[in-house]
Amino acid sequence: MSYWVSRRDTSAGRRIYTGQLRFLTGLASLALVVACLYWARVILIPIALALLLAFLLSPVVGALQRVGLGRVAPVVLVVSLAVALLGGVGWITLVQLGNLAHELPTYRANIRQKIADLRGAGKGTVLEKFQETAKEIQREVEKPAPGEAPNQKPIPVVVQTPSVLWRLPSLFEALGTAGLVIVLVIFMLLRRQDLRDRLIRLMGDGRLTTTTRALDDAGHRISRYLLMQSIINGTFGLALGLGLFLIGVPYAFLWGFLGAALRFIPYVGPWIAATLPIALSAAAFPGWVRPALALGLVLTLELVSNMVLEPWLYGQSAGASDVGLLVAVAFWTWLWGPIGLVLATPLTVCFVVFSKHVAEFEILGVLMGDEPAMAPSIRYYQRLLAMNQDEATEVVDEYLKTNALEDLHDQVLIPALVCMKRDRRRGRLTEEEEQFIVQATRRTIEDLGEREAEASTLSAERLEVPDHEDAATSLAKAPVLGCPVVDQMDELALLMFRQLLDPTRCDVALAAPQMLASEIVSLVDQHGVAVVCLGALPPDGLAQARYLCKRLRARFPDLKIVVGRWGYEGNLASDRDLLRAAGAEHVGANLRETGDAIMPLIQLAASSLARDAGAARALTDA
Repeated sequence: MSYWVSRRDTSAGRRIYTGQLRFLTGLASLALVVACLYWARVILIPIALALLLAFLLSPVVGALQRVGLGRVAPVVLVVSLAVALLGGVGWITLVQLGNLAHELPTYRANIRQKIADLRGAGKGTVLEKFQETAKEIQREVEKPAPGEAPNQKPIPVVVQTPSVLWRLPSLFEALGTAGLVIVLVIFMLLRRQDLRDRLIRLMGDGRLTTTTRALDDAGHRISRYLLMQSIINGTFGLALGLGLFLIGVPYAFLWGFLGAALRFIPYVGPWIAATLPIALSAAAFPGWVRPALALGLVLTLELVSNMVLEPWLYGQSAGASDVGLLVAVAFWTWLWGPIGLVLATPLTVCFVVFSKHVAEFEILGVLMGDEPAMAPSIRYYQRLLAMNQDEATEVVDEYLKTNALEDLHDQVLIPALVCMKRDRRRGRLTEEEEQFIVQATRRTIEDLGEREAEASTLSAERLEVPDHEDAATSLAKAPVLGCPVVDQMDELALLMFRQLLDPTRCDVALAAPQMLASEIVSLVDQHGVAVVCLGALPPDGLAQARYLCKRLRARFPDLKIVVGRWGYEGNLASDRDLLRAAGAEHVGANLRETGDAIMPLIQLAASSLARDAGAARALTDA
């Protein structure tokens, strides 16, 4: 015995060591990649910028090539226009920034008046008292200690502006980077098919399907995102510049361009762009009318962009979550500076798209993707494990906004009960947790039943049902017995199943959990049950369901027996064959399928009961 125990302990220790080694290896690989991205940024930044521009211009180049302009001419034309546009806008922006720097001293009087107004508005308030207290504390801290010489006056330092020659290296570096980006864009657009084929070859022929889908998905998402974002940002910048010009704010073109450019920074970019013209309008004009108009203009344009343009132009999202995108912006800004702000979203989209197709990137998709991290059933079960019924109810209500009640039962509640059964079998649940989950789910099901009943009543009132009986209510209701095979979870599943059945066609009664087979046979015999539905949620209940089917079939040859193996994962063929051999009419994998199968059996039983009742009335009348 000691040999096997020591062997098992050694194996467990080896697994733990392997897991730790794998984690450390992954961490070291991540650190190496980040270090390479930082130290090689001089080379990687031009390549990334060229890729960004290539993705942006690729749809336009492709459209011109399909028209019949050849292969080289559209690339040269589109790149030349893009460079001219960016160069012209950049030159005008630099000129206006220089003029603004020279004119700022002329706004001193207005700035002083605005500061005085703000101070006047703050007199007598709590803020002024805090300021006075802070100043008094600062004066006490700056006082020299007893016997200490007073602080000497600082020696003035004269800062001399360096010569223009010192700026030539950085200027040449910027021009060289811009030239490299332009050349790379041209060749990437000319040879994009060849680059795609080489990347697929690099990934390996065995991953041909996966790589092709990932590249197509990434290219489509990034190109569409950049194109639509450029249209939206350009429209925003044009409207902002025109509006500021009509208000009278100086250098309206400059603020419009900055508004369009800074809007590429997610979430915070538009408000950074809005702060500058509002501050300038406050400094350039007396009073607060022009700053208020500028603020109103920015708010209106931002609302129109977010609520009208973006939902209209975006066919699909970029694929990244809000938090993930902000973290990516912070990371790439720290790594590559201002260029990282522009490249953060496209690079994040690339990683998220590849994470959907390549298993090695799956962790990035979970952390940064916009898809739900957990299925609704897992979220519901997790909130119940935390004993938080309110949040579990929120999951149910949120799911019902876009899905039917049948889908809620099949996709959320039933899988949660199956997870609970598995955890109980493995000894992971306490008795308190199990009872809480059962009672909370029971309350949820009862609440859903009340909602459904209220909705049915309102529908009937709106339809103005006549007083006389219709054809459906004139038929006798078929007695149906629901039998939980093992425990309370099976009973909860049958409660859900009863909500899906038509109450005008059948009368469903539920047996208590853990009843003996002889007791169930006695119930069927006493109440003349026409259809029996056995609820047996996996992974338990197969043997008990088979035994019940055999007992019922032997005692009632004409009885209709349906078994619900709801929430079963995998192939149900083996269980279905075993249960049918034991006497079951149908074995369902979900509530919807079982309901569709049981309704014809119920209708046959109801028709038979109606005929028997009619024959009995005829004999009585005779």
